[in-house]
Amino acid sequence: MAKLKFYLPVILILVLLICLPTLAEAQCPMCRMTAESNLANGGTEGQGLNRGILYMLATPYLFIGLLAYLWWRNRKKEGELEMDAE
Repeated sequence: MAKLKFYLPVILILVLLICLPTLAEAQCPMCRMTAESNLANGGTEGQGLNRGILYMLATPYLFIGLLAYLWWRNRKKEGELEMDAE
């Protein structure tokens, strides 16, 4: 029952993320044109776009890393409990 309490929210979140439609369509050319014209005029908007891209790139890796850490910590606790029971 405890495993169900852990896995049910994770599965629900994954299903929702897969089923949600993609709302941002065809924004890359517009962003590129804006960044190019801004940089040509001495602006720094391109740096903000690059930071945003890096943020979006890092988020899935951080999420997977967090899940791996939680799994490892849970397995470690189970191993310690088995050692204490022996």
